[in-house]
Amino acid sequence: MTIQAALGARMLSAGGHDDFNQGQVSCRRPGSADFVIKGALVGFDEATPQDFVPGQVDPLAPPHRLAPPEIPLHQAAYEARPDVNCVVHSHSPAALVFGALREALVPLSHEGALLHGETHHFTLTSNTVLDIGVARAIATTLSSGIGVFLVNHGSLVVGKSVRQAVVFALMLERACRLQLDALATGREFSTSTMVDVEAKREFVFADLSIRAYWEHARRRVLRTTPEAGEW
Repeated sequence: MTIQAALGARMLSAGGHDDFNQGQVSCRRPGSADFVIKGALVGFDEATPQDFVPGQVDPLAPPHRLAPPEIPLHQAAYEARPDVNCVVHSHSPAALVFGALREALVPLSHEGALLHGETHHFTLTSNTVLDIGVARAIATTLSSGIGVFLVNHGSLVVGKSVRQAVVFALMLERACRLQLDALATGREFSTSTMVDVEAKREFVFADLSIRAYWEHARRRVLRTTPEAGEW
């Protein structure tokens, strides 16, 4: 599990999610009250399995000394969503800008089709999330969806597995970038019908497809970081 999370961190880096050592990826076994999370001192681009530290869903539990300050984001997501087993928080550029516009993601691309109606905007604060009360408000905004735009801050993406959450986070950044490009033209643009959206969700985003996308991203990581193959 920790190996997958470390590979996921490297994939997020390759997908443009780096911001110094900011951002986190965490994961847990289904139903567990414990999880692992990328430590505070390392970035996505350098994370290894040894850089993940233990965490607990219970916000009253003393945090590990290297736990990131925004661990409440992860605690609240796991607390609210028993179906969630991986949480990604990042400051990827396109998602950050898109969130500031408070636009709804539309099915402009395949990724947009998946995320249409599955992302929400949290606007209570743009600050670093250090408080479990704020984190719980974000989890409420997330509801049963896939992601939340944290206004002027970044995004939070969840999934039932490391594979799913990381792939969804990569798709969110691409969907935002493509829609921003379309908006910048100032012209009308077409979007998929809801019939096509449902068809894409059933085929393009089936578990087997997500696994294939993950394997492609893993091979990309191994080409640039061959030592990750020995984790």
